[in-house]
Amino acid sequence: MKIDIVTIFPDFFRGPLDYGIVRRAGEAGLVKIEVHDLRAFTHDRHRTVDDRPFGGGEGMVLKPEPIFECIEALGLTKSQQHVSEQVVLLSAQGRRFNQAAAAELASLERLVLICGRYEGVDERVGQYLADEEFSIGDYVLSGGELGAAVIVDCVTRLIPGAVGNEASTRQESFTAHDTVSVADGPDSTCGSGGLLDYPHYTRPAEFRGMAVPEVLASGNHEQIRRWRRRSALEKTWRNRPDLLQTAVLSDEDQELLAHIQANEI
Repeated sequence: MKIDIVTIFPDFFRGPLDYGIVRRAGEAGLVKIEVHDLRAFTHDRHRTVDDRPFGGGEGMVLKPEPIFECIEALGLTKSQQHVSEQVVLLSAQGRRFNQAAAAELASLERLVLICGRYEGVDERVGQYLADEEFSIGDYVLSGGELGAAVIVDCVTRLIPGAVGNEASTRQESFTAHDTVSVADGPDSTCGSGGLLDYPHYTRPAEFRGMAVPEVLASGNHEQIRRWRRRSALEKTWRNRPDLLQTAVLSDEDQELLAHIQANEI
């Protein structure tokens, strides 16, 4: 997969791209990431990328010319690109980025991320150049660079081969998969199904008076699976009840959830 990042702060990405799964995926040839300096596509001696908005208002807005020229140089305008390529604008006005969106982007061959700045980006960029606008949350950042780094990480780890144990990506929070069956993997684990992940414990079994739940050391995979599923449901009900509206819930899940809700009331 090829990922291009368009930004006025290219040095920002020297850190986030140099560690962990993203670095390893790059070294393995699974993903190629290039950062492009938007100022390289300006034509005045001040390398101007922003201007005041028509109609007045506070702040500055990124100009359309350098962005269009940059994307055209990459061969990714809407008239040039293929189905497996997409241009994304990072914007506070965009659709909220989530795990499902990450999976969609991970299926592409090429992805271009345009980092917004200042008070925003000229609307013609989003209307005529970008295929999608994404926001990583309902809050305002100084620019799209942090959002781009988040998307790169989320997308890269979903590329086949990027994560050592690919089955683990099916069991993480927000991943919309059915419960993993015995045939698909160890019956002591379960897929997220759109819930928050279940709690994890490691050695020592007792730490400062805090003990690991006995069931996890019992060796009974069915009891462990049921405990984990109940714990995931309980944590989701407590921290993110909105996820229960779209989560994949079995009859057993519904029964467990009913007990959890009854005890909470």
